[in-house]
Amino acid sequence: MPARAQQTSGHYFSQTGHNIIGEFWTFYQSVPDAAILFGLPLTEQFPSADGSGLTVQYFEKVRFELHPDQPIGGRVLVSALGTALYKPGLNSINTTSPGVCRVINGFGVCYDFLTYFDQHGGLARFGNPISAFEFQPDGRVVQYFERARFDWHPELPAGQNVMLADLGRLYFNAHEDPAWLKAALPLNNIPVQSSRPLSLRTMVFVANAVTLPSDTQRIFIVVQDQALGPVEGATGTVTIHFPGGQNLSYPVVTDAGGVGVISTVRFSDQPAGGLVTLDTVMTFEGLQAAAATSFRIWR
Repeated sequence: MPARAQQTSGHYFSQTGHNIIGEFWTFYQSVPDAAILFGLPLTEQFPSADGSGLTVQYFEKVRFELHPDQPIGGRVLVSALGTALYKPGLNSINTTSPGVCRVINGFGVCYDFLTYFDQHGGLARFGNPISAFEFQPDGRVVQYFERARFDWHPELPAGQNVMLADLGRLYFNAHEDPAWLKAALPLNNIPVQSSRPLSLRTMVFVANAVTLPSDTQRIFIVVQDQALGPVEGATGTVTIHFPGGQNLSYPVVTDAGGVGVISTVRFSDQPAGGLVTLDTVMTFEGLQAAAATSFRIWR
């Protein structure tokens, strides 16, 4: 691999053993939710093997390209990996229902996909949709855009059930020399700050999906960072909403495994058939993430 010149700015990510430096680091920092939209670096910068003369760097979800012919501040672009990887499937539906969909480039962007699209940069970030809803063999629903693929995860709470596919990783594995995955040392003049999570992911679970009207419940809270590693010392509150209007709140702190446990919640005389909902908000060093779940009262 080529030797790296000294850089004046950058960041080392110990999770993958790679740096982001120079204009790529400036671009990465310019996006508030970079950890969600780009992911962690998989490689260092290296010259593209396609003869284009571009410098590229792979991340979990994207590839950055450096275009030296463009003005400073506009030289970093995100590759159209969605276009490069998309292969039309046989099992697709182009939904265009008014009120829940927006038709772009002939394709409907709908429901939670549309919410995610608008919240995270829209056309400027993802490009045009290039597919309808695609139904994968595993039952997952996806939609391709020029620079991304949206995946729907119905098992996750509302508001957290759309995630970006790891297109950077997929494209790298199919087209690049795996030697570029070799970890690198942090540059001497770049402070190592990677121990701090870049984002949080919170999940909440109950021990019993169904309980008696007078019973106990146990609650588990899991907090992870952007690499799905455990976050120790995250603090927050779980609020339990009972059908009759009573609310109970419990503080929670995560352990070394990123798990917080509320051992015993006692309740009595709840209406049979009622739904008990739980909301949790966890914070760590200025980051915040929320999650929700529920359980049913039965006879």
